[in-house]
Amino acid sequence: MTKLGDNLKIDSARLWDTINETAKFGGTPKGGVRRLTLGPEDKLVRNWFRKACEDAGLEVHVDALGSMFALRKGRDMSKAPIGVGSHLDTQPTGGKFDGILGVLGALEVVRTLNDAGIETEMPICIANWTNEEGSRFAPAMMASAAYVGDFTTDDILSRKDIAGVTVGEALDEIGYRGDVAVGTQKFSGFVELHIEQGPILEAESKTIGVVDSGQGVLWFDGKITGFESHAGSTPMPLRKDALATLSEIVLATERVVGNIGALGTIGEAVIANPSRNVIPGEIAFTMDLRSADAGKLDAIEKGVRDAIKEIAAHRKVDVAFDKVWHKPPTHFNKDFVNAVETAATSLGYSHRRITSGAGHDACNLNNIMPTAMVFIPSKDGISHNELESSTQEDCAAGANVLMHTVLALAGVASK
Repeated sequence: MTKLGDNLKIDSARLWDTINETAKFGGTPKGGVRRLTLGPEDKLVRNWFRKACEDAGLEVHVDALGSMFALRKGRDMSKAPIGVGSHLDTQPTGGKFDGILGVLGALEVVRTLNDAGIETEMPICIANWTNEEGSRFAPAMMASAAYVGDFTTDDILSRKDIAGVTVGEALDEIGYRGDVAVGTQKFSGFVELHIEQGPILEAESKTIGVVDSGQGVLWFDGKITGFESHAGSTPMPLRKDALATLSEIVLATERVVGNIGALGTIGEAVIANPSRNVIPGEIAFTMDLRSADAGKLDAIEKGVRDAIKEIAAHRKVDVAFDKVWHKPPTHFNKDFVNAVETAATSLGYSHRRITSGAGHDACNLNNIMPTAMVFIPSKDGISHNELESSTQEDCAAGANVLMHTVLALAGVASK
């Protein structure tokens, strides 16, 4: 048996090979990945992951929402496992690191422990959570949200994509509607490895981000109803222009979040029946608001709603603005965060505490169990883009920190 210590490292080349191998499932000409949740490419990567886990001696099962759990036994099976992992789905123009690094890094940890003949006191369980991205079905992170009780299984199964396909139908189509009830797999805690998806670590030349908190998120669906009329014969003062209204809402949102010190994005806007010479009469739009401070998040929502009310009045249009998702700010478990920091320190990696700007499954899981995250740098801070990139060395460093964190939490069985 290999002696434990800081010299125990994962196989960097093997991890890098698996990252590039799985990037072929939905690979794009620009070097990115389009692997929408529960689509044919997702089925392929799920099948690959299942076989890789079984080849590593893990027991794989799938729950009713398609989340996959691969269990490595520990000496004491009466204890719930330490969970690791992330997600396999991507954005429509995604990269080959977002999400899957956490799954493949966890797989590499298990392979390394197997190679070294190391048995942990507690079991270890790798998770692939369904629909983390939210690009096909809303909300994002829906499977982990259902796991912690924010939604019922039936509610999630009934959610539809833009084509009217339900989650349940999509699961059946790819053969990944499991027979295990959501929440059956228990965890003692969870650690998620992920790329930063932001510029801070790279800008500060840090290898590891020790994530101690995550931003709260508010999602809204909006609809502006004005009046379609002729572009050439309707005087400007008499128009009820939905697009001009949206323009004001965009700028007002920028002012509100700028004054408070937060983030706001209108990522989708669709004109109903668009025509070059018709004043837009109806527009559907979405809004994403974020802050790590719950008080600021409340203030942003109030400020945006007040602005929309004022804009709608002077534009003489109707604006529906419905909140469809609220994820409060996350503050990760101090003991787990300290375990990540200790691992990074002992391995000699430069690191810093950091707040996650994006939402992650670990943020949901933190509501019911101790949780932490490990970040590695993203080149130029780019993510949700085919140009997303991280180095082999940083991926290996993140997996090493993950492994030593897990060993500290799960314990090493005595012989």
